[in-house]
Amino acid sequence: MAGQDRDDGEFEAFVRGRTRALLRVGYLLTGDQHLAEDLVQTALARTHRAWGRLEETGNAEAYTRKVMYHLQVSWWRRRRVAESPVADLPETRGADPSSGTALRLTVEQALARLTPRQRAVIVLRFFEDLSEAQTAAVLGCSLGTVKSQTARSLARLRVVAPELLEHTHQTPERSRP
Repeated sequence: MAGQDRDDGEFEAFVRGRTRALLRVGYLLTGDQHLAEDLVQTALARTHRAWGRLEETGNAEAYTRKVMYHLQVSWWRRRRVAESPVADLPETRGADPSSGTALRLTVEQALARLTPRQRAVIVLRFFEDLSEAQTAAVLGCSLGTVKSQTARSLARLRVVAPELLEHTHQTPERSRP
């Protein structure tokens, strides 16, 4: 029983320390604060069930993120309701008043105009910094699918948010696939 208490304490510390970062990724994946909270909560519940099987708590965040990606993919497959982007995003809790706010809002609005699969590929490749092969493994799809979805997503982002090009290290001519 003492081991169970220690495990529960470690899990609680993990949840307190990493929930904010998980919510950011959840928001990028879903484009909605409430859906992100649901996604993180469900992923943390599954992580808690697997906590005893995790060899070390250093793997807990990677495990939780992978659960989030798999949950999001399964939710897309079940939910075939067409999303319609809105002109203005609602203000999020704890909005950062720093100078990066405008850029953050532009990125959020641009991601909201992508399909869920495109959004997941962009988040995994460029926000989580995963390779194409790692992204394919996380999403359970082929390397070719990741490549084509990345190309389509970047092309769509160039159309819906051309102002983001000034924040990249590439010129528009070199950034085309």
